[in-house]
Amino acid sequence: MFRLRSRCRSAIGRLIRSASRTLNRAASIGPNDHGARPYKQFGRGSIISWPTGNMYGERWISIGEDTMIAAHVTLSAGMVPDQQMMTDPVVIIGDRCLIGRGSSIVGHYRIDIGNDVYTGMNVYITDQNHGYEDLDTPIGVQDPLDDPVVIGSGSWIGSGAVILPGARIGEHCVVAANSVVRGQFPPNAVIAGVPAKVVRVHDGLNWKRPEN
Repeated sequence: MFRLRSRCRSAIGRLIRSASRTLNRAASIGPNDHGARPYKQFGRGSIISWPTGNMYGERWISIGEDTMIAAHVTLSAGMVPDQQMMTDPVVIIGDRCLIGRGSSIVGHYRIDIGNDVYTGMNVYITDQNHGYEDLDTPIGVQDPLDDPVVIGSGSWIGSGAVILPGARIGEHCVVAANSVVRGQFPPNAVIAGVPAKVVRVHDGLNWKRPEN
């Protein structure tokens, strides 16, 4: 009896997992699906995996070709549906990118992600932060400040990294896991820490530590 129950449970489990994979593939959004229509651009060969995270302001989001947005990724231009934006597009994701599971890209003015950019899981990228200059007003209700973000082509953003407003990351950079990035960084650099700084840079021949 125990073996029979175990076999039944195993068979049901396989059936459920198989059905779940089939449903997730069917529910994912490709360039020819109805769910792709609201986007400013949804490139050929790209996909947003199911289940999605929160999706706002698709009209202001551009996705290049052959890009994969993993499951549970939040993509938003603005904070609420139908919000009017100051720039167009607000969020640009280039060709052949991979945005890792559980990540969030929240744009208000401009986030520009180049081609061939890969991120790990749970990466957070935003171009807006609350002001905190007025000491008599709670920070959460002060006017936000926008500062564009640029991530250069060919870069890798490690899991758990936070890319803050004003970050400008050069091409072919590595951002270490759990780093908090703000400011400008040269191409071909390894960036790590809280706050992040350049720990190595490639001069065309070798990796070197930056001079202090």
